[in-house]
Amino acid sequence: MPKLKEVDLTAVTAKIITQLGQGGAFLTVADDDRVNTMTVGWATLGRMWGKPVCVVPVRCSRYTRQLIQRAASFSLSVPLAGALETELDYCGSKSGREVDKFSQCGLKLRPGIAINSPAIAGCDIVLECRILHRQTLEPLNLAPEINTKWYADDDYHILFYGEVIKTYAQPQ
Repeated sequence: MPKLKEVDLTAVTAKIITQLGQGGAFLTVADDDRVNTMTVGWATLGRMWGKPVCVVPVRCSRYTRQLIQRAASFSLSVPLAGALETELDYCGSKSGREVDKFSQCGLKLRPGIAINSPAIAGCDIVLECRILHRQTLEPLNLAPEINTKWYADDDYHILFYGEVIKTYAQPQ
């Protein structure tokens, strides 16, 4: 397991955005004794309310949505350089309702340091986020081409705005 150290979010933002477009990252959440992870390829990093924020979209139909809707936190675990590709594919195509993704993929959890939700061990970058806001996308406010392309099945996203409390990365 790589040794991670605390870093400034801006030092790793470009790497996170690149990885989201090339294979995704693990969104992991804990609610009471239930823990699930899913692959995300979409996220936004920036500043809101004077805080560093990571916004992750989760479709209403996803098992992770059931957990994150009640949770106070989430983590974003980012593997780099092609690491954990098979695991990202699996966690993006299977539901935690039906399978134990951790045992099926051999994924190990690393406890959150500043939050309750754990992260995926072996990733190069980890964001620990405290949920500040939840917002369901409003279909009437979406551009028609977005609505047609991404929401033909009416399975809209809920956006979870997380204050990035801690950012960890492998030392360079």
